[in-house]
Amino acid sequence: MRDIAFVAFLFAFIGLGFRKPFLFVLCFCYIDIVAPQRLSYFLINSIPISLIVFGLAIVGWLAVDDKRDTRWSGRQFLLIALLLYCWMTTIQADFPVEAADKWSWVWKALVWAIFLPLTLRTKLRIESLVLIMLLSAASIAIAGGIKTAAGGGGYGTLQLLLNENYGLYEGSIMSTVGIAIIPLILWYRRHGTIFTPDWRVSLFCFALCFACMLLPIGTQARTGLVCLAVLAVLSLRAVKHRFLYMAGAGLLAIAAIPFLPQSFTERMETIQGYKSDQSASTRVAVWAWTWDYAKENPFGGGFEAYIQNRLRVETTGVDKYDPDKPQESEATVHDEKSRAYHSSYFEMLGEQGYPGLALWLILHISGLVQMERLRRRYLKTRRGEEQWIAPLATALQHGHITYMVGSLFVGVAFQPFIYMMLALQMGLSTYVRRREREAGWRPLTARPAQVPARAPAAGAG
Repeated sequence: MRDIAFVAFLFAFIGLGFRKPFLFVLCFCYIDIVAPQRLSYFLINSIPISLIVFGLAIVGWLAVDDKRDTRWSGRQFLLIALLLYCWMTTIQADFPVEAADKWSWVWKALVWAIFLPLTLRTKLRIESLVLIMLLSAASIAIAGGIKTAAGGGGYGTLQLLLNENYGLYEGSIMSTVGIAIIPLILWYRRHGTIFTPDWRVSLFCFALCFACMLLPIGTQARTGLVCLAVLAVLSLRAVKHRFLYMAGAGLLAIAAIPFLPQSFTERMETIQGYKSDQSASTRVAVWAWTWDYAKENPFGGGFEAYIQNRLRVETTGVDKYDPDKPQESEATVHDEKSRAYHSSYFEMLGEQGYPGLALWLILHISGLVQMERLRRRYLKTRRGEEQWIAPLATALQHGHITYMVGSLFVGVAFQPFIYMMLALQMGLSTYVRRREREAGWRPLTARPAQVPARAPAAGAG
């Protein structure tokens, strides 16, 4: 029955795309985020639905879409450079087979990020992409939120629709993304037009934000809690009554503590010291190994280069020596091998070396700077048709910063969702730039005629 529902929905989506080719673009974004082909039992998973819609979107744009308003962003050239560099490191990878497997989806994410801004030439298209990204992520977040509210969850045990570590279905990754999209949800509640803002839209948006905030609890991902704290601080820029906001947030946090599961609070307490937790200690050891590896291999080892690491990790029962319990303070040695980076920054350093890490950082930092410029330029505009620009730039910037903080502890350097967010930033920037140029080149005859001042009468003083 679920397969039939997926097939009916996808066929309807694709069918409408033959009338409006931009819907192919939205359909691929939905497929890339939700991965219905992996949720299917036998109908969709037997055909390359993702590749088919990917081709339809590009062919539809080339054949039908109006390209007069198409503009290129400088960051698209950065993406092209990163794509070519990753291709070169894949050819010379330390583990060619494993690298080729990761390259099979990385190139698609990068090409899509290069292509997507070219299609975002109107406000309606920009809003449509925001909506489809939110609803696609919501299908995962709502399921996780309901299960958490019902008493389920646990580190590595909360099943988010798909019982597989793929895409957004990994606990730490979905917790990061769920917190990062909260600013976009709140933006849509006020400025969306596809669903006119009313009490039903507000209710859904607030409920979705609550579901996203439940994800760190259900997954027990420490990364999600850190992202939530960062977003709470960033939100001070956007709220009007800051002291009231801080007081309310503090009271809400204190009131929520008694209702949190004991397993969640115990796991969050390990943030204070990594030496008492094997998972955190292993991550630090992997980062140290990656740093040393990059010194000997400055151009990286290609995708999945971490497979060759061999580590000895020491953990203690407590962070500090306790004379009353000396046995709990003795170090325990663990032998680890082929442990993943668990950090996007070290993922880029180990796989793509210093040049790849530099390209990746420039790509993200320039996006944050670009959104800050848009925010300041349109923050105090009085034109009704421009009221949505500054809030969207702020929401994209806050979500991006939250995601980058989460990336410190999760290996999501090539996660397609963040590249869609980058494409959304580029599309917004090129759209605003085109509007400004059109306004600057408006014909003089379109301006109101100036009435010459009447000459003063003779003798007038």
